[in-house]
Order: sequence, then C-alpha cells, then structure tokens
Amino acid sequence: MAIRKLAAIAGVAAVIVAACGSSSTSPAASAGASGGAAATDCTVGVSWNNYAEERWAKWDEPAIKAAIEAGGGKYINNDAKSSAETQASNVENLISQGAKVVIVLAQDGTAIKPAVASAIQNGVPVIAYDRLIEDPKALYITFDNKLVGKMQAQSVFDLVPKGNWAIIKGNKADANADFLRAGGEEVIGAAVKSGDIKIVGETYTDNWDPKNAQTEMEQILTANNNKVDAVWSENDGMAGGVVAALAAQGMDGKIPVSGQDGDQAALNRVALGTQTVSVWKDARALGKAAGDAAIQLCKDKDIKKVPGVVQFTSPGNNDMTSIFLTPIPVKQDNLNVVLDAGWITKDKLCQGVDATKVAACK
Repeated sequence: MAIRKLAAIAGVAAVIVAACGSSSTSPAASAGASGGAAATDCTVGVSWNNYAEERWAKWDEPAIKAAIEAGGGKYINNDAKSSAETQASNVENLISQGAKVVIVLAQDGTAIKPAVASAIQNGVPVIAYDRLIEDPKALYITFDNKLVGKMQAQSVFDLVPKGNWAIIKGNKADANADFLRAGGEEVIGAAVKSGDIKIVGETYTDNWDPKNAQTEMEQILTANNNKVDAVWSENDGMAGGVVAALAAQGMDGKIPVSGQDGDQAALNRVALGTQTVSVWKDARALGKAAGDAAIQLCKDKDIKKVPGVVQFTSPGNNDMTSIFLTPIPVKQDNLNVVLDAGWITKDKLCQGVDATKVAACK
C-alpha cells in the first residue's frame, strides 16, 4: 500500500477544524428531519453500519449534521444494524428519499460495492466514511489507519520489545483491520522474525465486538497458560473485552494493552493503568470533513475538486481520491490532550484514579 500524502496535513487543516457537535438524535428520529437552513437543494444521506457503537452517535453524527446544516443542506440517515444486506438497501432508500450525496460507513467494504457503484452511476456522489470501499469514483475520508496501527504497536513495543504477544484484530470484512495490522507490522516485524516476539494468538473479531474480543482473549490465555506479555488490540471496545479477560486472571494493569478511538471508558482505563494507549481520532474533525465535502459535492460532483484531497493507492490497486487526518496516541502522560479538547470531562476521565499518580487527574 502506498500513501502519497504530499502536504496532506496542511491541505486538510485548511478545511478541517474540530466541530462543535449538536445534540445527537437517533437514526429513526432524525431520518427525514430537515436542518433549519436548507437554502440549497442538498440532501445528504448517511448510511450507518451500526449506530449503537458509542462514537457514531456521540461524536461523528453531530459533527456531520452540523457541517451539512451550516452549508444549507438537509441531513437524513438510516442504520444497517451490522447487516451488510440491510446496508445495501439502505443506500437505495436514502437516494429514494432525495439524497444528492450519500456518506457510507461500510459494514462490509466489498458487499457494499454494487450499491455504491449504482449510486455513482445514477449521479449520486458517494463518500466512503472512515472505512475503505474499493471504488475509485468514491471519495475516501478517514484517519491514517496504517499510522494508527503503527502507533498502537509502538506504544506496546516500547514496554515489551521481547515476549509473547496476542493480537486482537477487528472485523475481517473491514479493510481498516488490515491497515492497522500492516502499520503495526512495521514496528514488530523484525522482532517477530528474530524470535524476540512470539505471536501466541492472532484473530479477527466479528463486528469489532467487545464480547467476542473477551472470549478470544480468554481462549488465548487458556491456550498459553496465561503466559502472555502484551496485547495489541485494534480498538477501544475490544480492549475493554481484553481487559475484562485479563482481570479475571488477576492480570489487568500488569501487561500492556492498546486501543483506539478515545472512548471514555478506554481513556479512564488509560488513567487507571489497565490500558496503555488509546490512539485518539477526533471524530468531530472527521465528521466535519465529511459534511463539508458532501456540501461541496452537491455543488460539483467532481471528487478531485474537494479541498484537501490526496491520491492513495489502495490494497486493491485502485487510485483513490482521499482525505487523511492525523491521529494522536493518548497515554497516561498526555491525557491533558483530550481534557483540553473537551473530549472528556475530568470526573469521567479520573473516576477511581489515584490523583497523586496521574498528572491529568490532580
């Protein structure tokens, strides 16, 4: 995979500022609800893969909706509830409701391709949101997920450069799981090859489900008589499942565990010391980028004219037009980053924490 950023951060910075989210509404309640300033004929539909996941309702949706309405557009959405089949029909439903642009958070990047191709062929631009859809005519907006994986692995590797590692990957149908793994491989590959690191368990996790991750971790611990020195978990929800499995064996806080997304529970675990890092992707910035891009595509369907885009050669060897945002690894020593950004309140971050040991909680 080759990513040719060429000043991508500077280009993105010109159009992306962390958005102040409006209060979130449920997909059922907000579907068909109009913004107060729909001066342009720009209805934007969002197809969520699973709206129940914490970050979509709390951060991404309010930022997307605010950007669309600030641009004079109207926001509609629906929820596939983790069903690839449902999502395909949901895209068609959004267009039937009048969507001029569709933002798709893909449940399955391959299964959704026919629906995306059909939308584009019928003159409706598509934004692949956060997750890759291998269609070069779609605009791909995401954080640099390969870099996220690199940051996760590096944070764990700094503490355990030798030993037994478990790797809990995300959903196999989501390209991000492999992007993350590829980024981390750049960190641990040589150590694995030399034998310094032994991977004693590695698995994909259906739907990035924390319960599945907990079961997987329990199985890895059992198979290795608890001889696991580090866990590279690809997101915060799964990290929660991992920590639960470790806690049952009295191992929580004793071995490094990674994650991403800046979930409140995960950031609290970082403060408590049971999770090593949460690579923070400010979803408000991602949502604003997508909302702004959607308004631009209502005016001009050429995805290459959206401000801040760069070209990206995908794993499927497609030349994608993309916007990449830069993540931040959050550990105990820089928890003030998320506090200062208003991402989490101090009481939630520091619940149960010994304030004398964590600077952000003093």
